[in-house]
Amino acid sequence: MAPGSTDSTRSPSSGVLQKLLLVFSIGIAVTTYQAIQPPPPKLLGSPDGPYITAPRIKLRDGRHLAYKEYGLPRNEATRKIVVVHGSDSCRHDNAFAALLSPDLKEGLGVYMVSFDRPGYGESDPNPNRTPKSLALDIEELADQLSLGSKFYVIGYSMGGQATWACLKYIPHRLAGVTLVAPVVNYWWKNFPEDISNEAYYQQPRNDQWAVRVAHYAPWLTHWWNTQKWFPGSSVVTRNLGILSKSDKEIMLKIGAARRSHEAEIRQQGTHETLHRDMIVGFGKWEFDPMELENLFPNNEGSVHLWQGDDDVLVPVTLQRYIAKKLPWIHYHEIPGAGHLFPLFPGMVNNIVKTLLTNDEVKN
Repeated sequence: MAPGSTDSTRSPSSGVLQKLLLVFSIGIAVTTYQAIQPPPPKLLGSPDGPYITAPRIKLRDGRHLAYKEYGLPRNEATRKIVVVHGSDSCRHDNAFAALLSPDLKEGLGVYMVSFDRPGYGESDPNPNRTPKSLALDIEELADQLSLGSKFYVIGYSMGGQATWACLKYIPHRLAGVTLVAPVVNYWWKNFPEDISNEAYYQQPRNDQWAVRVAHYAPWLTHWWNTQKWFPGSSVVTRNLGILSKSDKEIMLKIGAARRSHEAEIRQQGTHETLHRDMIVGFGKWEFDPMELENLFPNNEGSVHLWQGDDDVLVPVTLQRYIAKKLPWIHYHEIPGAGHLFPLFPGMVNNIVKTLLTNDEVKN
């Protein structure tokens, strides 16, 4: 149509229809955006939020970390250990303190402190959480509690993201490190594609998709694990059916042992706890642990990795590859064990004594 001409065939209502379609499209977009946004966390200490009952430190960025102390008093202990809990857990879930024999605790002079990782329990959330920020949180906790220039770290399951980061970012502060069934990122660049893919596809289909979303579309993680059309992460939904036989037997034995604090774990919401774990754990890391160098070339300390060979949550094949790439790590594989093997009788004694003395307990 030439400039200045008129369209005599155009319907008077077509402009209104276009405007209605535009408004409808905007409405759909806004509704979709709102649906995928996670709700804000329930603020600790607010009128409608959870109570604050635990001792806490204030970090340099203004956040607070809640912690719990175990073992000998700090000023009497000769060996001080920071314990990093896994997913869907908190500072109360410290099997390494609860199951350590009194003889070893006294004989080795052990003090332990566990803390609520950001968003869990009574620690403030950190929406900018990264492996590095977790390591710096641990360093600041150690400094404010006066644990000394060097301390030990034990990280379990998803606590491995913080423990690997300690090896990377605060190696000068470490007297020794133990990783227990640490969750592995399938996208670490030094994994051969065939090994990584084989382990990835061993997961149930819903967990394949859950970690894939956390890696490629982290902004969709909340929606993916809360919508009702198809199942989300097995860990988020607490689907015990995926556990190995030995893990199920352990769960039957412990029963409701931790029910007294169950509600506290997710009391600030699921997004800044389990969803954030997935985003950080399976996201794009600044480093690959398989490129780390030996922290203790003169054997003044040691790094250990413990793994069950029947763990359906963390593939043993990937841990074996990591141990092969990092021969300075002392690798301990437990036959027939699943993800919960630290709860086996005597296992905690073995793990802790091996870290502190490089001498495994003979059962």
